[in-house]
Amino acid sequence: MIEKFASAIWKGTLKDGGGAITSQSGALADLPYSFATRFEDTKGANPEELIGAAHAACYAMFLSRLMGGEKSTPEQIGATSTPCLARSTA
Repeated sequence: MIEKFASAIWKGTLKDGGGAITSQSGALADLPYSFATRFEDTKGANPEELIGAAHAACYAMFLSRLMGGEKSTPEQIGATSTPCLARSTA
């Protein structure tokens, strides 16, 4: 079985601190994230978008597999995932 992982670190308080996300493959390497990138309109990394991207990618690949089993080759599959965003009370 293939095992992939990612890790995150956080330093400081929730509102004033910050962290970094790193993936095993190196595609994400110390990608910064913060309260502002997660809960406010500041551009940057946040867990919800990363989860959404993972779900959309998995769905598109699986649909391609199902279509291939029916001898159909898709030109393109687009998928969007919108994870539920928990609001902070901080």
